Amino acid sequence: MRLADVFRFCMSALVGARARTWLMLLAMAIGVSSVLLLTAVGEGTRRYVNNQFMNLGSHLLIVMPGKLETTGGQPPILSATEVDLTIDDAVALAQSQSIRRVAPMVLGNAPVSYGQRERSVNVIGSTAGLYGVRKLKMLSGRFLPVGDPTRGAAIAVIGDTLKTELFGSSGALGERIRIDGQKFQVIGVLKEASGSGVGMDLRDSAVIPVATAQNLFDSPSLFRVMVEADGHNAIPRAEKAIIDILRTRHNGEEDVTVITQDAMLETFNTILGTLTLAVGGIAAISLAVAGVLIMNVMLVAVSQRKTEIGLLKAIGSPRIQILRLFLAEACMLALLGAIVGLILGFAGVWGLATALPDFPIGVPFWAPIAATATSLGTGLVFCFIPARRAAKLDPVLALAGH
Repeated sequence: MRLADVFRFCMSALVGARARTWLMLLAMAIGVSSVLLLTAVGEGTRRYVNNQFMNLGSHLLIVMPGKLETTGGQPPILSATEVDLTIDDAVALAQSQSIRRVAPMVLGNAPVSYGQRERSVNVIGSTAGLYGVRKLKMLSGRFLPVGDPTRGAAIAVIGDTLKTELFGSSGALGERIRIDGQKFQVIGVLKEASGSGVGMDLRDSAVIPVATAQNLFDSPSLFRVMVEADGHNAIPRAEKAIIDILRTRHNGEEDVTVITQDAMLETFNTILGTLTLAVGGIAAISLAVAGVLIMNVMLVAVSQRKTEIGLLKAIGSPRIQILRLFLAEACMLALLGAIVGLILGFAGVWGLATALPDFPIGVPFWAPIAATATSLGTGLVFCFIPARRAAKLDPVLALAGH
């Protein structure tokens, strides 16, 4: 039987039983579109995290007090030695030729008020270096001035969200706000687009001098030191310089942890990539369910088409030909279902992208290929039993409808 004859035979069978065909097409389409939608959400999450890390700044290293290490026991336990990371440590790091900028940080939460309005927000103590490290932009006024970081001042830079909450449409520059009961003069407002990053939103925060923050929160140790390396190629040298400088300052003890932006990003990419594959696999289970449905429907179809099968055998069609005809019919069903599912899936992705413009949703290149291949494989595997049963029918009994 020629390929064109096989195609016409399968099409006539599908058109002749429209309800059965639509049922199986719907099952396959739902499975394929589910794979596309879930993998697109997983890929969008990965892109979102990437963008957030990029917003933190480029060539970034984060120095944390305490040495994270794996100790013995079953299972291993992550522990950290206690150590103070001081402003003088941050100043010493800034002397390295591999380091472009340093921003020591103290973090706390405190009520910020103006007049009768009050809001509890993150209060960040830092220096002028934070402006360059985090690639911030000013809406009005200026950022923290360059100067001796060990000398505090009662000045503050606030995010645009906090400014709106406290001042509304009125100007904030030169006004005095209270942070945990202490007065601070507002010298600048951060621009709307600045300050978005993983774990911290400067738009709804107040930034004050680091020494002032240490006194405010009674915190002699820094929360973090954010370091910008002098270029991407300088990151390994900057990491080594940080460890060497602080080891020298801390009596030969390596008691800090240095995390590079690339290492964090790689870890998140690995986790989210695995998660994307996992949710795609979960969605693919629906294709297996569709396969079981197709198998059962095809078994019913074989019993209903015994006369047709008997006629084919009576005119000389061998068993392998009958087997191929039914498998070809299943393959066509799976392919048509995959096409409909891809259309529905991409339509759903477009709908999500329209509804969530800030979420970088996108279909990974392998998802449509994997979904289509899984659909075809499922159709062929689950239709093998019905096709085999049809091929084994006795021609005489089949013509008689038995």
